[in-house]
Parts: sequence; structure tokens; C-alpha cells
Amino acid sequence: MDVRHLHYFLEVARQKSFTRAAEALFITQPTISKMIKNLEEELGVILFDRVGKRIELTDAGAILLAQAQQMVQSFEQMQGSLDELTAVKRGRIRIGLPPMIGVSFFPKVIGKFREQYPKIALQLYEYGAKKVEAEVGSGELDIGVILLPTKAEQFNSFTFAKQQLMLVVHPRHRLAEYSCVPLIELKDEPFLLYHEQFTLHDRIIAECRRLHFEPNVVYKSTQWDFIREMAAENLGVALLPEAVCRELDPERLRAIPLVDPVIPWHVAMIWRRDGYLSFAAREWIAFTQGLLTEKNGE
Repeated sequence: MDVRHLHYFLEVARQKSFTRAAEALFITQPTISKMIKNLEEELGVILFDRVGKRIELTDAGAILLAQAQQMVQSFEQMQGSLDELTAVKRGRIRIGLPPMIGVSFFPKVIGKFREQYPKIALQLYEYGAKKVEAEVGSGELDIGVILLPTKAEQFNSFTFAKQQLMLVVHPRHRLAEYSCVPLIELKDEPFLLYHEQFTLHDRIIAECRRLHFEPNVVYKSTQWDFIREMAAENLGVALLPEAVCRELDPERLRAIPLVDPVIPWHVAMIWRRDGYLSFAAREWIAFTQGLLTEKNGE
């Protein structure tokens, strides 16, 4: 058994599919199936229960999962230390980005980082902020971008955007000409909301309930641009961050400050306090902190 077997095992366990794991690892399905079979024969146990196209960990697989994660992390720490010793600026960084934050802040940052560090591979995962935080905490991701607050005892972080949510409506909407809109004004409006995996979903609903009304959610999406287009068709009201609202066409949509309460949209990059950070990951943090805080006047 070598670390490659463990990598393959962890990816199959994560994806719950040999096919998806093979695609993620850029190998063929027969190759990964053979590797898992060899691992099972070497250990003398069955690691996956195959039921049709769906697979689940057996009890033995669950035991190996906990140990394999620690072994792979230890191996990566050793490899990272060796790379640093020889000053080879290469590596891999697994980064979690919520879609709305990623498109607003990171395309140019990623481009400049690639120019300076062409041998560092960036693996980007588009998840809602809640899942990003959970996967950074579990070690599935090295670094993530989330909405504050976060668990200060678990994560190191730096904040690079402090904005607020804006009300976005069709130009013919009754509130389109307001200079600002209290949240209570929306109690009878149809809401275009984010999916439950997004932190803003919970935050918006919590603020509505604090004002003693339940928002009438007519549509949920993981894509802010789809929410924007639904609002442009006058199918409901949306609450979007200032960064997104700067890109809106005023002929199609109006963005109005939301007040009473102001709902903050504070964005931060996080990484585990107790986790090993490779040379590549530390370079990414320093590089992005310099660019993003300078850009946003932090």
C-alpha cells in the first residue's frame, strides 16, 4: 500500500462514485477500481458496499477513512517541507469559493498569481460559504472564502471586503425610486433567494423573522446571475451585495440601499489554525491579502 492507494480511496469515499472519482483524478475508471480492489485484497477487508450504481463505506472502510486522512496529511506535510527545503515553488492549493464572491473578486487575482507562480496548481471548488467553511475545517480544502462571522478559535482569517446587501428590483417596481428601503417594506413581496447552502439564505430569513414576518420565497438559486435575471423580469425582489450591484444595468434593474436593518456582507479568507500550510498555500494567502486589501482600501 502506498499513498496513491490512499488518495484514490479518499476520492472514491468523497465522491461516492468510482466514475466521478476517476474523473476528478484524471484517470480511467478501471484503473481506480483495480487500485481499490488491490487495497481491499492487501488489507483483507471490503471497503465499499456496492449497491447498483451507488456505493457506501463499510465499517472497515469507515475505519480506514479516518486513518487515511491523517496519513495523507502527514505525507503532504513531509512533501511540503521537502519542497520548501529545496526552494521549489510548486505545489497544489485546494480553494473553496462561493460563486458570487469568486466572480466579483478573484478572476484577476488568479491570473496574476498564475503569472508569478506558474508551477503552483490552483484547484477551485465552487460551494456555498457554509460548505466551504465545513470543508476547510475537515481538511478537504486548504483555504476558503466565507462570509463573516466565522469560528475564530478554529480558523485564521483576513477580511478583504466590508459591504452591505442592496435591494434589487425592476425599474417599474413600486420601490424602484426610493432612496432607501426598510426590510419590513418587503414583507408582502415575493423573494428571489439563495439556496440553503448559502450563508446569506439563513441570514436574510433570520432578519425577516426578527421583524416578525416570514419571507415569501418564490424561487431559490445557487447562481446570483440567475437571481438577477429573475428580478429583471419583475418576478420578485432580490438582495444582492454591493459588489454585484455595481455591475447591474440601471435600465433593467435598480439597486437601493437596504436599511432597518443594514445586512452586512463581510467577506474573509480562512484557513485552519491547527492545519499544516504548504509553501504554496502560504504564498497564496500573502499574495491575495496584498492585492485584495489594497484594492478595497483595507
